[in-house]
Amino acid sequence: MPELPEVETTRRGLVPRMVGRTIQDVVVRDARLRWPVPRDLARRLRGAEVVAIRRRGKYLLFDFPKGHLLVHLGMSGRLTMVPEDRPAKLHDHVDVRLDSHESLRLNDPRRFGAMLWIGGEAEKHALLRGLGVEPFDPAFTGAHLHALARGRRVAVKHFIMNASVVTGVGNIYASEALFRAGIHPTRPVGRISLERWNVLAQAIRDTLSRALDAGGSTLRDYVSATGEPGQFQNVTSVYDREGQPCRRCSRPIKALRQGQRSTFYCAGCQR
Repeated sequence: MPELPEVETTRRGLVPRMVGRTIQDVVVRDARLRWPVPRDLARRLRGAEVVAIRRRGKYLLFDFPKGHLLVHLGMSGRLTMVPEDRPAKLHDHVDVRLDSHESLRLNDPRRFGAMLWIGGEAEKHALLRGLGVEPFDPAFTGAHLHALARGRRVAVKHFIMNASVVTGVGNIYASEALFRAGIHPTRPVGRISLERWNVLAQAIRDTLSRALDAGGSTLRDYVSATGEPGQFQNVTSVYDREGQPCRRCSRPIKALRQGQRSTFYCAGCQR
């Protein structure tokens, strides 16, 4: 699933190609995403100028003078810029055609993504209003996490992947950040000191920053808006490295299942 680095990398690739451009048309080949693409989307967007492209958690918001286009990449979605006459391939569900003779193309093999229209204030939409603080916001601190965790028994990995706590931290980056902070992924959050929360908050920011520098991670389908795969998967400390030596202590990296997801950690470095 595209996480914050992949979504932000996509946004940064789209901004210079889309902002200030005018929508000429919208072609919907298959509206059956997680929620159906609105039937009147072409009518709403035709002739509208792209004012800005923002990210909130794992959502992209395309701002127009009279509303917002909300996009989520789901499990396997990707947005790329293509020449307007490039033939569509399998799973190319939507094209947003611009006056630059390019199209924003949504490809989503598993169709868990979304492309929705928001007519009012975007932040009040049901999918956005419950989101927690952004990892790069000054409000994201160890004290913030410590306060939310007080009295709770949930495992710390589940906690930092909860979008109502902090947005955009998915499976890869939660494992990496916990290794960086030296915290075992199953540790109950109510038993973590303020000092360790401060270390973890910084580890989350550092991990996401490194991933952004690498263009995100490509485990299967992800490519950036310009068609480039991410490279962070090549430099992970623990993720997908079960049995390989820890880069710090040389003990073999272990794996366990938390919920329906794999967690990777070092039993020597993480307590």
